[in-house]
Amino acid sequence: MAWENQTFNSEFILLGIFNHSPTHTMLFTLVLGIFTVAFLGNFSMVLLIYLDTRLHTPMYFLLSQLSLMDLMLICTSVPRMAFNFLSGRKSISMAGCGTQIFFYVSLLGAECFLLAVMAYDRYVAICHPLRYTMLMSQKLCVLLTVACWALGSSDGIIVLSAILSFSYCGSREIHHFFCDVAALLPLSCTDTSTFERLMFICCVVMLIFPVLVIIISYSRVLQAVIRMGSGESRRKAFATCSSHLSVVGLYYGATMFMYMRPASNHTADQDTMVSAFYTILTPMLNPLIYSLRNREVSRALKKLSRKGKLM
Repeated sequence: MAWENQTFNSEFILLGIFNHSPTHTMLFTLVLGIFTVAFLGNFSMVLLIYLDTRLHTPMYFLLSQLSLMDLMLICTSVPRMAFNFLSGRKSISMAGCGTQIFFYVSLLGAECFLLAVMAYDRYVAICHPLRYTMLMSQKLCVLLTVACWALGSSDGIIVLSAILSFSYCGSREIHHFFCDVAALLPLSCTDTSTFERLMFICCVVMLIFPVLVIIISYSRVLQAVIRMGSGESRRKAFATCSSHLSVVGLYYGATMFMYMRPASNHTADQDTMVSAFYTILTPMLNPLIYSLRNREVSRALKKLSRKGKLM
């Protein structure tokens, strides 16, 4: 147990993605700008849905949970990266590293399942509108949301337990701007092959299963939309579904590219860029996609902004 205590109390060096050259300083400023937009956008979305009673429906409740997950996701990595860059200190303790890994993995997993639940919600709303309140009641919506958080947290606990059980020797430099599992494993002097296989299986469950739910749901939705006689109903259905599909494409595309490739195909620079995309850029785009493509959200946002209740 001595080496485990030593590992837990040890520190790593986050090399980050920026140095203090003029170009990288400008890029760092850009990242802070994106973080600010993402933070304010997701916080505003959560607050907007909470304040406007007309948005107290399963669809918007799920959207508020997506914004909350994105808000927590960007706060898991960017503030620490900014602190390290501005202070010049790149070290992070194993406890801090484990905290980042837990929240990062948990939020990614929870969001995977939540996007599937959101697809099911759209399927019920469009294909079974008369039975919507029964098939997607408030109680069921809350239970499904709690299940998403619980499944994501379970994955985070499993991954964190494995990471803390490894011993780390030699280089302590993590080629990343936060403690990502893929960047930390090469530093271990323990055989991690079994864990990597387990992680791949988890990715299959947490990515493929929700994707299948989304594909089945939207194939049924597409059939229903094609059969709609009203052009206005068809336009509204397409607008709602296209917003969700845009988010799904951004999120799952980057996540599958990151975690469903063989470890031998990973490079530090490639992993860092892909991680930056879905941990910083995607959380900024999600509220913009939903607010710009959704009339109810736009109308509620303008109303509350005029009243001075938002931000």
